[in-house]
Amino acid sequence: MGAAATREAAPAARPAAAAPAPIMLGIDVLESQGFAAVKGKRIGLLTHPAGVNRRGESTIDVLRRAPGVKLVALFGPEHGIYGAEKAEVKIADRVDPRTRLPVYSLYGKNRKPTKAMLKGLDAMVVDLQDIGTRSYTYVSAMLYTMAACFENNVELIVLDRPNPLGGHKADGPPLDPQWKSYVGAFRVPYVHGLTIGELARMAKESPGVLQVPNAFNVPDAVRAKGRLTVIPMRGWRRSMRWPETGLPWVPTSPMVQDFASVAGYAMTGLGTYSDLNAKFDLGLRHGVGTQYAFRGLSHKTVKSDVLERALRALKLPGLSFRRVSVPGRDGKPETGVFVEVSDWDDWNPTELSIHLMVLACKLDARNPNPFRTGDASGFLRHLGSTAFYEALKRDGARTDAAAWFRDWQAKAKIYQQQSRKFWLYF
Repeated sequence: MGAAATREAAPAARPAAAAPAPIMLGIDVLESQGFAAVKGKRIGLLTHPAGVNRRGESTIDVLRRAPGVKLVALFGPEHGIYGAEKAEVKIADRVDPRTRLPVYSLYGKNRKPTKAMLKGLDAMVVDLQDIGTRSYTYVSAMLYTMAACFENNVELIVLDRPNPLGGHKADGPPLDPQWKSYVGAFRVPYVHGLTIGELARMAKESPGVLQVPNAFNVPDAVRAKGRLTVIPMRGWRRSMRWPETGLPWVPTSPMVQDFASVAGYAMTGLGTYSDLNAKFDLGLRHGVGTQYAFRGLSHKTVKSDVLERALRALKLPGLSFRRVSVPGRDGKPETGVFVEVSDWDDWNPTELSIHLMVLACKLDARNPNPFRTGDASGFLRHLGSTAFYEALKRDGARTDAAAWFRDWQAKAKIYQQQSRKFWLYF
């Protein structure tokens, strides 16, 4: 990311405070307890490069040297255990050249561990860093793994990690049941406000969560007997965004290299779907050249000054916009609009995305309503709301994005109240 994104990393709306007490991640707590939850067990580990302890050591290495623990297999989510694979690219099973352990891909032929993969395991450990947004697939990998473990009488142990957006922000469209899939496995608002451990508790304790169409259907009796252990963090509070944890950010995927892009994913991830489906191009793109992933915006036909004026006219709370220019691949400058969070407390993470979809209808002169054409199934699996999509098809640029967002905010408040029973932190 560019310098502007770096400057923004410290929350601007809050006064300076003393450095927080060191956060102990789930893997740190497990180690402080002498690895009691996994000692004497043959375990598998589902993880990726961001699965590290607070000293930056890989959970793979921590568990390999843990006394009395037998790590016998690794499991990789989207992007693989080393984070080198591109989004939506299938990954094959392999042997890890560094540890010589088998690596079973959960983003290839199988999304859910098979009985053969789990054979001989006493427990499966999950250490994945989520970014707090429903369509980011690591929480789905955890859920699918939970289903397989419960069906095969294998304990699931989740090492908890922070929600980088904090635990108080929840907004955006909820997920219609027909769009439940690997890119939306939980029926929660688009920004859900829970940690991966809290989501695991929700799945274990709530009827229907361990049911995904065309993937699996875990009966309630099996769910109730399933063994889930969550190792909570120490020192994390719901008010903390990632910069306030004092922990370094380890990239969770090729396009999410820092906290700035984490926040950007929530803000633009639903409104810049040009690359999701070539048949469903809204014209808006995130990034400027190779910089500002999810934080820079551009349009394939509209100039940046026009886009900037349109964005400023929205008058969205907590946001400001400014034009940026970067060297292009052909030597010519590429321009776009950088989205800056000017007030983190007023900021509503997904509000911009909702307005971007309506703005796409206004900006596309050749097609006044791009939502009327093309295959929208991929878009809907991410968005989750058939009703809003139909409103966009019908009303286009006249769609009242603010009214839809207010309705979703009201629903998110109800969701937050109901989800408190799964909270591990306050």
